[in-house]
Amino acid sequence: MQDESQAIAWLGQFEQHAGPRYLQIADFVEQALADGRLKPGDRLPPQRRLAQLLQVDLTTVTRAYDEAKRRNLLEGKGARGTYAAAPKAELAQLLDLSMNIPPPPDGVDFADLLKQGLAQVLLRTDSGLLMNYHLGGGSQADRAAGAAWLAPMLGRVDEEQLVVCPGAQSALAALILTLSRHGDTILAEPAVYPGLRTAAAQLGRRVQAVEVDAAGMLPDALEKACAKQRVALLYLNPTLQNPTTHTMPAARRREIARVAARCGVQIIEDDPYWLLADASPPPLAHYAPRQVSYISTLSKCLAPGLRTAFVRLSDPQQREAFMAALRSLVLMPAPLTTALATQWIHDGSAQRLLAGVKEEARKRQLLAHQLLAGKAEAGGDGIHVWLPLPSYWTAHELAQAAQAEEGLAVTSSEAFYAGSRPPNVIRISLGSIRDGRRLAAALRKLSQLLARKPSARHQALV
Repeated sequence: MQDESQAIAWLGQFEQHAGPRYLQIADFVEQALADGRLKPGDRLPPQRRLAQLLQVDLTTVTRAYDEAKRRNLLEGKGARGTYAAAPKAELAQLLDLSMNIPPPPDGVDFADLLKQGLAQVLLRTDSGLLMNYHLGGGSQADRAAGAAWLAPMLGRVDEEQLVVCPGAQSALAALILTLSRHGDTILAEPAVYPGLRTAAAQLGRRVQAVEVDAAGMLPDALEKACAKQRVALLYLNPTLQNPTTHTMPAARRREIARVAARCGVQIIEDDPYWLLADASPPPLAHYAPRQVSYISTLSKCLAPGLRTAFVRLSDPQQREAFMAALRSLVLMPAPLTTALATQWIHDGSAQRLLAGVKEEARKRQLLAHQLLAGKAEAGGDGIHVWLPLPSYWTAHELAQAAQAEEGLAVTSSEAFYAGSRPPNVIRISLGSIRDGRRLAAALRKLSQLLARKPSARHQALV
């Protein structure tokens, strides 16, 4: 039987800026299990006694125990008390390194953030309006929030130039409908977001790759491509590009903007990662505001469930045509989630969440560099890694073997290339595995797989 000093030896010290105390207590449990100060089967103090020892209220300890149970760290045994849990085997559960979403930041309680944000929304907004149709591209408050969100990228933004959209993909499809005709060519870099190709194919447009160098798309190659055929649109994701993580330098952005203006080609600038990058150059829209339709989504830097994107179009006629095209695809953004995004931007919650996501992303980038034998860039920004493979693996083989042998989902370079030979690279997304320990375990598995040559069985599958 443990005495009381042994029963609380696992507790750490509260830190002032380390998040809510109930989460800190759950973290104490997690750390103590990791380093052996708590062992499976150890009995924890009753909640009321622990609250007295920590000088916190009972609700804090109750929430801490509930959170630790959610993480499978503790188990309740009725009147017998609460005990440290044995690790649970996660049989056949895929570890997802394929979906690009922002990682959950330390110290952010999403449940509290949602409760507080929605409470303010319901306090300030007629609930009937939240359940009704909205066809105007966002309320004045929504567009004001969009202008505030875009200010770090674009400076002062005229709210009348903004349209609030239900995510970047619908915005991209509506821009293609607005700015091009059936059969037109859309130019892009060879490695391109698959959603562009999907939308273009569905709408009868053709995506063509333009040659690149270390700085990004070549201005001369762009000009030649425009001279050879009818080109309506140029698509670029110039900051922390998906999938290559490349950021186009400012000089190249200016050159590309000048060439596009000379050739009369409109630019769609898809810029979901700008706020995750340190010291990124200004967007293309800064250099050619009338030439560029600018998309910024909250899904890649805050949370995908918000489904809120802001599109800036400086031409009023284009804006009206875009809104009509958008309504033909999706009638409106969901008013409740749009109102929540607006509330979070106005009250500062979005900025705090963004800061937490950036910090967690940096930690995960460093972890990837450490565990993947230095192949991933050290201390990079963003939420994904573009990892070159050893010559004995192909990207296709590696992706198959990772899933079959290690229960890992990664994305082969083939997903991003069409009409040209893809490089021998995979994309690794660092945000979809919520728990840092499980992410580290997944990256170790991947590193071990990379270190050994493919089995004859997987070679035969190709």
